[in-house]
Amino acid sequence: MSVLESLLTAFEVFAIVYFAVLSLLYSGFAFIGLRAVILESRQTSDTELRDLLERDVFKPVSVIVPAFNEEGSIVAAVQSFITLHYPKFEVIVVSDGSTDGTMDRLIEAFALVEEPRVWARTLPTQPVTRVMRSLREPGLVVAEKTNGGKADAVNAGINLARYPLIAPVDSDCLLDAQAILRATRNFVKDDTVIAVGGTVRPLNGATILDGRPAELRMPRRWVERLQIVEYARAFFLGRAGWSRMGALLIISGAFGIFRRDAVLRVGGLWTKTLGEDMELVMRLHKEFARARLPHRIVFSPDPICWTEVPSDLPSLLRQRSRWHRGLWTNLWRHKDMLLNPRFGRLGMFAVPYFWLFEGLGPIIEVLGFVSLLVSAALGVLDLNVFWLFLTLAVLHGMVLSQVAAGVEAMLLQRYASTSDRLILFAASLVEFLGFHQLVALERFFATFQSGRRRRQWGAMPRTGIPPASVPSPSHVGHRIGR
Repeated sequence: MSVLESLLTAFEVFAIVYFAVLSLLYSGFAFIGLRAVILESRQTSDTELRDLLERDVFKPVSVIVPAFNEEGSIVAAVQSFITLHYPKFEVIVVSDGSTDGTMDRLIEAFALVEEPRVWARTLPTQPVTRVMRSLREPGLVVAEKTNGGKADAVNAGINLARYPLIAPVDSDCLLDAQAILRATRNFVKDDTVIAVGGTVRPLNGATILDGRPAELRMPRRWVERLQIVEYARAFFLGRAGWSRMGALLIISGAFGIFRRDAVLRVGGLWTKTLGEDMELVMRLHKEFARARLPHRIVFSPDPICWTEVPSDLPSLLRQRSRWHRGLWTNLWRHKDMLLNPRFGRLGMFAVPYFWLFEGLGPIIEVLGFVSLLVSAALGVLDLNVFWLFLTLAVLHGMVLSQVAAGVEAMLLQRYASTSDRLILFAASLVEFLGFHQLVALERFFATFQSGRRRRQWGAMPRTGIPPASVPSPSHVGHRIGR
């Protein structure tokens, strides 16, 4: 046996062991996450939410909406935010140097006027050029600032925020009417909770009525359908499992709620990463662990944030490349947490997992397939090794996607149409027949590009949310600032 053949065999054995361990871990996460979702769906009722309001123990929330060139959807998004079912909150829109008609649309839609305001600039940001308030909506504030990126815009919003809880929400998203109420109950039930992440769901294919998805239908493009499966698996199985184990490292930047004092304690969002959401969570864990302060960061499956996902493959691949580069930046910045018993199960389990399986996973997966191709070309491919690798790397992922699709379609009953449910289950099979491998290849190359100059706003083509889909002021039952 030649040296090359020996190396190929050794790597193939390593890859099989690697994917066997990963499959066992995924199965564990799936079991824990599925159980958590089922328990949460049974325990949370409208009665509990009404009781929360009647006991007057809710905490006011500042919803922060960073925006850059969002003229197509900004009015509809803001309308959906100001009609949330919550007793006391404000909405702060921060236009981060938009060059399109974002500000003009906001001024016209909400009758904005400049307001001389003095506020504490606790977090350093690019200059805020003007602050405006709405003549129609007392709790709506719009700030315009010099471009500094999404994280910088959120920091500016935190400076302006008046309330103890802050909820950064992407400007191309819609929130479920009870999203804030369902998420904030975690802060009421447990004083040690410092952050809560909700579920992000693809909006593509939905019919929008009164600023909310009224009917979910599977989108026409397969690239959108496959992302529905991805999101279901990531949130209902992955993050639910990590949260149950007390080792959650990511709260989606699209929607999360944080204690404002905790975020200020760690210096706000870091502006030099593409993954500011994950970096903030890691820094919160680190700071509170070092100070020996009790804290919990949790995921709650029922607060829903709806977002428009990429509808074409090039935009999707650029997005995943950006996410992976942000992952490596954050892991490297907090490398002192790796295998550090001081941080408990985070340092000894969660962070090593993200290094080994999330960060290095695409490299091992791509090289594993390459080694099989080389072995086949040399005529030394062992079919037993081939089928074992394929089973672990592909078929197990299909099974987990089927479970996630089942949670989405059956337990949570998102899709009423039988044909849509069948398409969802079909997508969970098709995902690992080329699509997953293509995304892994993009992440493989992104691993070696993490030092490239970073873009702070991930632009992608969007259809936007039609303004006609949002409620008019005369039809609003719950309003901000009341």
